Amino acid sequence: MAATDATTLLRVAAEAALAVPGVAGLQPRLAHRLAAATSPTRPETTDERTPSEAGVRTARAPDGQGWHIEVRCVLAEGHRASDTARNVHNHVRAAVISHLAAHGAPEAATVTVTVTRIVARHHPA
Repeated sequence: MAATDATTLLRVAAEAALAVPGVAGLQPRLAHRLAAATSPTRPETTDERTPSEAGVRTARAPDGQGWHIEVRCVLAEGHRASDTARNVHNHVRAAVISHLAAHGAPEAATVTVTVTRIVARHHPA
């Protein structure tokens, strides 16, 4: 079913993760970062061209029943990492399960959240 393919779930999971307060962005995996580094775009535009989905990976569960979602997020300074990671987990899992159910494919979903770094807040000058 096209509505529940990996690409769609990447988008759903990325949007859900980015909606959590304290999430500054999603961290692309090394393979995506290397591919972006070798692209013909100028280095200063690479981050602008990195889709938010690059920080999310989806795979079918080993038994073929359900999905596993991995989210690599960057947090904003001033937010407790454990609380924010838990919120990302819950928000992404709920969004994915809701999406699957809405498209006639109620399946299980497991979510793993990794905080890759914490960035300082930008204070206006």
